[in-house]
This record gives sequence, structure tokens and C-alpha cells, in this order.
Amino acid sequence: MALFSSLTPVFIAIICVLIGVIMKKSGEKEKRDTKSKHPSRLWVDEDLKDGTDHPLEEEEGEEEWQGLEENVAHVLFTGERYSEAEMIERSQTFYELLNKRRSVRFLSDEPVPREVIDNVIRTAGTSPSGAHTEPWTFVVVQDPYLKHKIREIVEEEEEINYKKRMGDRWVNDLKRLRTNWIKEYLDTAPYLILIFKQVYGRLPNGKKKTHYYNEISVSIACGILLAALQNAGLYTVTSTPLNCGPQLRVLLQRPANEKLLLLLPVGYPRKDATVPALTRKPLEDIMVVM
Repeated sequence: MALFSSLTPVFIAIICVLIGVIMKKSGEKEKRDTKSKHPSRLWVDEDLKDGTDHPLEEEEGEEEWQGLEENVAHVLFTGERYSEAEMIERSQTFYELLNKRRSVRFLSDEPVPREVIDNVIRTAGTSPSGAHTEPWTFVVVQDPYLKHKIREIVEEEEEINYKKRMGDRWVNDLKRLRTNWIKEYLDTAPYLILIFKQVYGRLPNGKKKTHYYNEISVSIACGILLAALQNAGLYTVTSTPLNCGPQLRVLLQRPANEKLLLLLPVGYPRKDATVPALTRKPLEDIMVVM
């Protein structure tokens, strides 16, 4: 009995160790089971994250001048005013124009006037932005060598995206649109427009300047750009080259404060171009009147 009593603490210690080992193995098995259920999970490209919520370095300081005039002059504004009938007609006409917009992946190499590209980007530059920081850079690529290098970078990463990174559901959803990692339009389109968001700017003294809501601001500018392209009779497909941003930034010699948000091949449709026969949600499904 005395021997048993002296060994009891040893037995208890052994039992505790065994329980710990069993629980650890059980936890590892649960993790393996979870991984087997989700062999590939969706991810977010670092370039697509908005840095607005991340404070800049201490060098900036709350009292730091941000490069804007302390007292901006205000001038009298007089906007266009139309009759109710003309407003209805103009809004209907504009809707009909943009309702013809389609994502076109089969683009012709037919030349497009450079002045048109200049004008649509000027139009995108009219977009509102946080504290009027205008945190966008539109890089227009027309050089065949650069376009092909862009295609090589995008296709290499996109093949990995489709085969390893993207979930089965995502890949299957794209099958009905007949899209894959082959991006021929990056070679054939007369222009590629790469839209970079400036996550911060630079003050005259070299310190960082906050760009508020930079991703939202640039996204609005992209929407205006799409409308301007449609108005000019040009077509594109919105391309988000995931995991390609850093390589494309280096290729195009853009600074570290710029991150790629969108890539637009721009041109005319090929004569044999096709698009999916998709429909859009009716007004009652996208609008709530309170």
C-alpha cells in the first residue's frame, strides 16, 4: 500500500502526458480533415488591399502639412439645368449606351487614335477622391515588346491561379464564360491601360502624404473610364491580374507607393468576336426606395 501511494503521483503524471499526446494528435487530425475539405481557398491579392486604415510612419505626424492650401478659394458654381422631359430623355439615352457595354476578350489590332485615349483618361481624372488627393496613375502601354512581357507575366501567374490558388467553385463559375489563363488580347489590343492606386504620396519635404480612401477613389475613376471608353466606341475587359502587381510595377518602372488595381486592354472588337449571352438584374432587384 505504501509503495502504491508513493507511485500514485508518477501514474498521474504519466496519464496527464498520455492525455496531452492524444489531444494533440486529435487536433492535428482535425486540421488535416479541414484542409482536405478545402484543398484550395480563396485569397486576397496584397495589391488589392486598401491601405487607408493603416497609419503611416511616425515621421508624418498629425500636424504635418499635406500639401493642400489651407484656405482654398471657392467660386460660384452654376451647373447645367435641363427640363424634366430632357432629363428623362438624356438619362434613358445614357443608360441605353452603357447597357450595350460588354466585356470583350477578342480584340482587334486595328489602330486607335491616341487622342481618344488621352481624352478618356482625362475624363477618368475628373473622378472625386478623398480630400482631392487624386491617388491614381494611368499607365498606357502601346509598345509591342512591353505588351508581350506583360502577357508573359500575367499568363504565368494566372495558370498558377487557376490550377492551384483558386477554389474549385471559382474555376467552375468561370468555365461558363469560357475564360482561362490564356490572354491573347494582351498582345493584340492596340493599348493596355494599367491603373495604379497611389497608397500614399510625397510631400515637398520628402515625407509621406496620406491618400485617403485611395482604393475607393481609384475604383470610382475606373468606372468613369469604362463609361468614357464605351462612349467613344472602344471596348475592353476588366482584368485584375492577381499576384502580378509587383512584377508589372517593376517592369513599368513605377514607384513603390503605387499598386496595380486594374488592367484594361483597349481596342475594337474583332469581326468574329463573341460575348456570353448574359442578362442584367432588373431595376427592382438592385434598387430599394425607402
